[in-house]
Amino acid sequence: MAAFKLPKQQEIKRYATLFNVLAKYGFEDVLANSGITKAIPKSYLNQHPDTEKNLSFSTYERIRMVLEDLGPSYVKLGQIFSNREDMLPPELIKELEKLQDHAPQLKNFDVEKVLEEELNISLPDHFLSVDPEPLAAASLAQVHRAQLLTGEEVVFKIQRPLIREIIESDLLIMKQVARALEKYSTHAQALQPVRIIASFEQSIHEELQFLREIENTERFARNFEDNELIHAPVIYHHFCTDSLICMEFLDGIKVSEIDRLKAANIDPSAVAKVGVDLYLAQILEHGFFHADPHPGNISVLPTSGQISFLDFGMMGTIMPNDKEVLGDLLLYFLRKDVKKIRILLEKIAVKTDIPDQKKLEQDIYELVSGVSDTALGNVKIGSTLTQFKTVLYENKIVLPHYLYMLIRGLIIIEGVGRKLDPAFNISDNLEPYTAKIIGRRFNLKRLFKKNLSRFQDFNELLDTLPEDLNTILKKIKDGKLVVVHEHKGLKEFQTATSKSVNRLVFAVIIAALSIGSSILVMAQMPPLVNGIPLLGAIGFVLSALLGFYIVISIFRNDQF
Repeated sequence: MAAFKLPKQQEIKRYATLFNVLAKYGFEDVLANSGITKAIPKSYLNQHPDTEKNLSFSTYERIRMVLEDLGPSYVKLGQIFSNREDMLPPELIKELEKLQDHAPQLKNFDVEKVLEEELNISLPDHFLSVDPEPLAAASLAQVHRAQLLTGEEVVFKIQRPLIREIIESDLLIMKQVARALEKYSTHAQALQPVRIIASFEQSIHEELQFLREIENTERFARNFEDNELIHAPVIYHHFCTDSLICMEFLDGIKVSEIDRLKAANIDPSAVAKVGVDLYLAQILEHGFFHADPHPGNISVLPTSGQISFLDFGMMGTIMPNDKEVLGDLLLYFLRKDVKKIRILLEKIAVKTDIPDQKKLEQDIYELVSGVSDTALGNVKIGSTLTQFKTVLYENKIVLPHYLYMLIRGLIIIEGVGRKLDPAFNISDNLEPYTAKIIGRRFNLKRLFKKNLSRFQDFNELLDTLPEDLNTILKKIKDGKLVVVHEHKGLKEFQTATSKSVNRLVFAVIIAALSIGSSILVMAQMPPLVNGIPLLGAIGFVLSALLGFYIVISIFRNDQF
């Protein structure tokens, strides 16, 4: 029997916070939508402006406010769902988008004290100034501007206090809620909340590892060191720890600030094309891509016109073989080769339990047939990828974690492109890459390497074949060869047989009781109650109860 595990004090506090915030906003939401506000005197509302303000918020505004009140973990979750147009209404998406750049600032945060304790230095020995007011506040960290003694402008990305403990408690609660939803809600099952929270857990743990983020930033910079269109921030290692990053300050214009871009004589449509090109290069050339390319993480440097990606805490990595498979998948999708798409999906998937191969091919065909060559310019990759995820779910195909990150990233980056330029179409950016992929497929050097690799595999098989055969023969000779045979449906058969035998035993007992009771009644066996033998009457009652039980169980299981 499993031992009952008491929640930790931090978990109890987070549960209490969760319930209090939900109760608070749930009560106010009921009040706001019940029509009772019409009965509240205007004079009262004038005397209590906070009440009037709270009552004016919509349901979706309240959801966003709940997430903000609950803290960093829930803010981050809201940020991720702000890009799920396939799941949530547009009004809620609009509210969740506000979480991207407007996380609440830390109260009573002494940045100088935190820096001195974390770095074990005296700030005046290294810095001319440190701004106590945050430049930006994110869900997991806060950014402060500073200036070195050498005059260089830098920023500090500082993790929020006790953030790791809070997140662990929140994740525990999220997982429990997700399991309950998936168990008891049919609608929630389609959304796969357990898988979503597992993916979220992996992502948020990666973001908390600042030393890894530093490595990601420098790897990203190396990948683009020969590309003058992009600039990655310089890292100052001697001012970095696992919860603190010091990097170059980039005074850029966010891609969402279209008016500011135009005022700086920067063409938003050109930014859209170049930005998406750089993102596709990350995926199809480097195999190392930014997994959270929302507008707050992409800016344009007005002095040079270069594009800068920020926040490298969540990155996706594609293995070289998988990168080739992704290229093939893109080609087969454009060619509408359904069978090869299915084969590639099975090859790249981490888990498959496809109920019907023909249905899968039919679903893929319906997906690709919607993308005709004549309408390619009107295709929205975001909606196409959303349909693709639906096909995967319905056919029980689970892809690697990085592929879900990739799909999400492509949906976000296409949305960024369309905001910059309503006429933007990602298909135009993909065309050069499709030509490169085709060229690589028929490259003589690649064909030689691929066939050489196959020859080496075949040669290794021939080398180990005699030894493998000897091992098998020896096991047969020693009687140690074990053949594992699975009986599908055997458990159900055993259960049905067990029920049948139990009912047969009940029937024999009922028959015996009935016959025995009849003999006792006929023999007028004492003791008698109103002239009826008591033991005989008890036997008849037991027979009747057992008979009713069997009849009810048969009808309940629809087996009669």
